[in-house]
Amino acid sequence: MLTRRHALKLTAAGFALIATPAFAQDWKAKYPELVFAIIPSENASGVVERYTPFVNYLAKELGTKVTLRIANDYAAIIEGQRAGNIHIASYGPASFARARMTGARTDAFAIETNLDGTKGYYSVFYVKKDSPYRTIEDLKGRNLGLVDPNSTSGNNVPRFALNGMKIEPETFFGKVVYTGSHENAIIALQQGTVDVAANWWNDEQESNLQRMARKSMAKAEDFRIIYKSEQIVNSPIAYLTDLPDDLKASIRDAVLNLASKDKAAFDKIYEGKAGPLVAVDNKAYDPIIELNRFVDDLRKKKSS
Repeated sequence: MLTRRHALKLTAAGFALIATPAFAQDWKAKYPELVFAIIPSENASGVVERYTPFVNYLAKELGTKVTLRIANDYAAIIEGQRAGNIHIASYGPASFARARMTGARTDAFAIETNLDGTKGYYSVFYVKKDSPYRTIEDLKGRNLGLVDPNSTSGNNVPRFALNGMKIEPETFFGKVVYTGSHENAIIALQQGTVDVAANWWNDEQESNLQRMARKSMAKAEDFRIIYKSEQIVNSPIAYLTDLPDDLKASIRDAVLNLASKDKAAFDKIYEGKAGPLVAVDNKAYDPIIELNRFVDDLRKKKSS
């Protein structure tokens, strides 16, 4: 798995800094409202239902208003954090790496985990179960569904994999379609708009397709996987670097203790299919920055 964890322990000998009530309240004057935003991995109503209990929990723990914002696309999260309008964000690995690459002052502090304790997931290519396609090579001239240019499992890893197969997507496939979300990619495949679709997959128990099946949006048995990538480091939650240290500490404490302090809110997000959020730092996503650069280079070569 492309991930590295580094623990940084700060110790102070001989004294401790204790925040007074007035000091603790300083950030609330500057930040009377915090914005938590999330990439559009599913339809807007699904995001609202899934994350509203978490936002309410965060507001209670921090003692200030927290507003949920659903981004129109992955780039909107990046731009919102660069502008300082989004204080806390749930990213995909590639979009977080892109934010760092393009100057957004944001730091990862929490990472999703799987039930077995691992911190990774996969990019897969789905086709319809009754289709004749068995390999990517069988799909020459057919339509490919990707998710978003800043999606890890929905664009960058698929393009990396296709390059390894000596396949240039825009010339090999009849059409390459960006669907905007993982759900939309499955819907496009379901409706025949595309013949193969990239998506995220944890294991047989959890994937975007399984989530859609639980919402009666699709039948998991109607699709099959013809390609699975190597494991990718899981998605981070990040906050603005320039937020006050005491505010960041409060956010970090609330998020990392979500599973134990508000199990109902945690389960609403992950539906019992994930382990607790744990600490992470920016270094875990250095390999994803390299992946982004690789895909950028492919794009430059294509346009030159």
